[in-house]
Amino acid sequence: MSYRQPQPAERKSQHARIVRELGVQIVSGACRPGDKLPAEALLCAQYKVSRPVLREAKRVLVAKGLVKSRQRSGVIVRPQSDWHLLDPDVLYWFIQSKPRHEFVGKLLEVRRIFEPAAAGLAARVASASSLQAISRAYEQMEAATTPEALLEPDLAFHRLIAEATGNELIAYIGNMLSLALRESIKLSSQHPNTHALSLPRHKAILTALLNHDALAARQATLVQLKGTQDDLNDVIESDI
Repeated sequence: MSYRQPQPAERKSQHARIVRELGVQIVSGACRPGDKLPAEALLCAQYKVSRPVLREAKRVLVAKGLVKSRQRSGVIVRPQSDWHLLDPDVLYWFIQSKPRHEFVGKLLEVRRIFEPAAAGLAARVASASSLQAISRAYEQMEAATTPEALLEPDLAFHRLIAEATGNELIAYIGNMLSLALRESIKLSSQHPNTHALSLPRHKAILTALLNHDALAARQATLVQLKGTQDDLNDVIESDI
C-alpha cells in the first residue's frame, strides 16, 4: 500500500494538535523552563507526523515565546517571563492550567491597574459616537434575560471603554484581555443574582462617562471590580 500524503486540512489539524498539546504541557508546568522537548524523531513517532509538520508546530511555539530552538541544543522551554501571555492561545492555556482562585486573583490585579485608568481617560476624551456605542452595550446588558445573553454586551461594554480612550495601545490591551474577561464573566454569571448585581455597577460607570467625570469613572470602575471580586469569591467558595 502506498503512503498517503496528508491533505492540507489534515495537516493543519495535526499541526494544531501538536501546538496545543505541547503548549499546554509548557504552560501547565509539566515542561519547566530549561527543559528540552523530546527529540524530533520521538515526537514524530508519538504524533505520527512527518518532520515538516512537527517543525511547523515548533515554529509556532517559538513565535509564542514558549520555546527557543538552537542547532545541536534542541528545543528548550523558555522562562515564563518570555512567554507572550497576551497571545490568545497562550492566555487560554494559562487560564485553563490555573486553579480558579489563582486565575481570578491574577486577572483582578490586572483589571484594577488597567480599567480605572482607561475609564478615567475615556471620560475625558471619548467622542459622542464612542459614548453612544458604550450606551448601546449597556442597553443590551439591561435587555439580557439570561447569563448567556449578558455575556457579549458585558464584554463589549469593557472593550468599548478601552477603545474610547483613543489610544491604540490601550484598545489593543483591552481587546487582548477580553479572552480572560470572558472566562471571568462566565464564572461570575453562576452567581444567582448576577444580573441584578451587575447592572447598577455598570450604570454608574456609564453615567460618569456620559458626564465626562474622570474621577467618578475611576471610582465607579473600582467599585464594580470590588463587587465582581465578591461575586467571584462567593461562586468559588460555594463550588468548593
